[in-house]
Parts: sequence; structure tokens; C-alpha cells
Amino acid sequence: MATLVKAVTQRTEGAGREPEHTHQPETHTHDHYHLAHVHVEGADPEWRHQASWHTHEHDHGQAVHSHDYSRENEQEHHGRRAHIHDHLHPVHPPVL
Repeated sequence: MATLVKAVTQRTEGAGREPEHTHQPETHTHDHYHLAHVHVEGADPEWRHQASWHTHEHDHGQAVHSHDYSRENEQEHHGRRAHIHDHLHPVHPPVL
């Protein structure tokens, strides 16, 4: 039995140099990165980034957003941007 999920209405408050636009849901495979913030103790404590990556099929739900970089940059570097997805269910049921 399939589980159906109700979509959430998305919008932007204000707009960046690239106006509000919508990305349709998609499922694909590429390297993707996860970023951890690690606290380093010492005389001058600080936070450092530690990255890890792996590849598997995953999905992205519909996204409505705006940003200050170009749409070409967004597409070209999608696989290099850290993003979140559910590792137990990397491909979700259809959204109504």
C-alpha cells in the first residue's frame, strides 16, 4: 500500500538576484555531500567543517526559492552543494 503525502505550499519572502522559481520533484543519482560542524578545543576554541560524501539514488521534492547566484550555477553545481535527504527512505512516495 502506497503512502501519500500532502505537499506544503512554498514561497519566498523577498527575492535575490535570481527571482523566485520552482524546481519540480526529481529522482537522480550523484555524489552528494554532508557537512558536520566540529568543535575544536584549545587556547582559541573554534568550529571547523568536516565533509563526507557518498553516492546513491535519492529524490528532491518540489522547491520554490530565490538566490543570488545564477540558475546556470545552480544546475552546474547541484551535486556539489550539501543537502539533506532521508537515508532510510531516499526515494519517497508520491506527493499530492
